[in-house]
Amino acid sequence: MRLTVIGTGYLGATHAACMAELGHEVLGVDVDPDKVAALQAGRVPFHEPGLPELIAKHTASGRLRFTTDYAAAGAFGEVHFVCVGTPQRSGSEGADLTYVDAAFGAIAEHVAEGSLLVGKSTVPVGTAERLASRFEDAEIAWNPEFLREGFAVEDTLRPDRLVFGVRSPRAETILRRVYAPVLDAGTPLVTADFPTAELVKTAANAFLATKISFINAMAEVCEAAGGDVGVLAEAIGYDDRIGRKFLRAGVGFGGGCLPKDIRAFAHRAGELGVSLDFLREVDAINMRRRDKVVDVARELCGGSVLGARIAVLGAAFKPDSDDIRDSPALNVAARLRLDGADVTVYDPEALDNARKAFPLLGYALSAEEALRGADLLLHLTEWPQFREIDPEHAATLVARPLVVDGRGVLDADRWTAAGWYFRALGRPAPAGEGSLRGLQGGKRTE
Repeated sequence: MRLTVIGTGYLGATHAACMAELGHEVLGVDVDPDKVAALQAGRVPFHEPGLPELIAKHTASGRLRFTTDYAAAGAFGEVHFVCVGTPQRSGSEGADLTYVDAAFGAIAEHVAEGSLLVGKSTVPVGTAERLASRFEDAEIAWNPEFLREGFAVEDTLRPDRLVFGVRSPRAETILRRVYAPVLDAGTPLVTADFPTAELVKTAANAFLATKISFINAMAEVCEAAGGDVGVLAEAIGYDDRIGRKFLRAGVGFGGGCLPKDIRAFAHRAGELGVSLDFLREVDAINMRRRDKVVDVARELCGGSVLGARIAVLGAAFKPDSDDIRDSPALNVAARLRLDGADVTVYDPEALDNARKAFPLLGYALSAEEALRGADLLLHLTEWPQFREIDPEHAATLVARPLVVDGRGVLDADRWTAAGWYFRALGRPAPAGEGSLRGLQGGKRTE
């Protein structure tokens, strides 16, 4: 089929490349000519494993092209996917639908009779109904995305489910044709009305955020009671009603989806007369974990980080991404910098984005460079290569072997055996305050 994808950011570029991989002819549309030129040349302006290879492959074959011309897109496509962002509205917890409304309006002017306009953006419930009323001459469907950054190509080509929000058998038939290879591979399909299709995505994000904040709330209780949240999570995770995924306590979630989506969901529910205040507590718990890391950093530096050299491993909000939106790692780093610390950040992929957003922080080109001379090490993004750091060698680089594992994945025994004072959120502090005082050692004099 001939498909257009409106918006070529993270979601749109991935969807366009994967639709080409499924055998369709695809035209990506964006208002940014520089982005279009880069993608047309096979260059991806963000980090996503496997995506550059797909885009290069299909732009070279001609199956995938990019343009700024909505008229050309309207003439080309049989199905038009809208994949633009829905950021948090300024001064409100609600979603900003400016880009969604503009994209539907721009393409609707040019589509041929019988075309299908399909929303993929995460939107407040009621959006599809409103758009269908506004564009009565075009048929609209909603097909929410469930992509994980770092696994977006896999999640598009081999999703764990597809959801079609449709009003007619014809719209369902068209979407079945689009996703025929995926459905033939056995992917479950849920066909729903507009409100349910919109709510599936927001409900899924709300549940995942709640599960993360639940275990972080248990970490708070463990810290107060002297328990170990790692053992607690393992024990409850064996219950198949609960499961082990998303039960790792740490510094919390970030990114461009979960934080703003749960706020928008609670806001929209309130407009409908339904209280989802528990999601505001989920958000509050998440933000408190950042406070906890800052507090622990102050404690380990003797009550103040003023003048302390702090190495931060991680800038992206999660591994396998260069996305720094609402990154817990950078939030903590920036707060410590404001408190007077000399902060140096290292991340395998997100340094360029971090420098632009946080120019006052220091940056290193390797973990070893970041560690050199540090009074404290904070592990805040769980890149696999950080778990592979040799703690014995690392101890020779730092001024003081103090480490806080903000992601709960480092081997505590290995680091402790190498002479490090090791702290992890939600787990008992190591015994032996005297050794900690020795490592703190007062202020620097060199």
